[in-house]
Amino acid sequence: MNKPTILFILVLTLFGCAFAGEGTTYFKSEVAGQDLPFSDAALVGNTLYVSGKGGVLPGTRTVPEDPKEEARLLMEDFKTTLERVEMTMDDLVYVTIYCTDLNLYSDFNEVYRSYFSKDFPPRAFIGSGPLLFGLRFEMQGIAVKD
Repeated sequence: MNKPTILFILVLTLFGCAFAGEGTTYFKSEVAGQDLPFSDAALVGNTLYVSGKGGVLPGTRTVPEDPKEEARLLMEDFKTTLERVEMTMDDLVYVTIYCTDLNLYSDFNEVYRSYFSKDFPPRAFIGSGPLLFGLRFEMQGIAVKD
């Protein structure tokens, strides 16, 4: 083998070893329920991928009548998920929100903005068809701990 080939193989090996030790840790929450076929979040290195979450009354799959209360419950669940890995809402780097009624945009934003102490993460607020359990909002996101 020539020197460039050996160097290339060495770099690939070192690069692979750096990521092999990170592993992935999966989390389930009581809100998501142990019977559902997905994880609540996955931690890969310093990056947390959070599954779609909705604002349901604790211990149930019941959506509150008030959209702002639903948004608050959603944000609390998100915050709790981040805290499990010693992160905060300010560690979010991207968020996607699905909403069944875009007229609720202001209601959601009123609650949403109260959960951040510095810059808001980039996000998409997407109108959707029906969501599970009659939710009005579902949010997923990615957080990175520096």
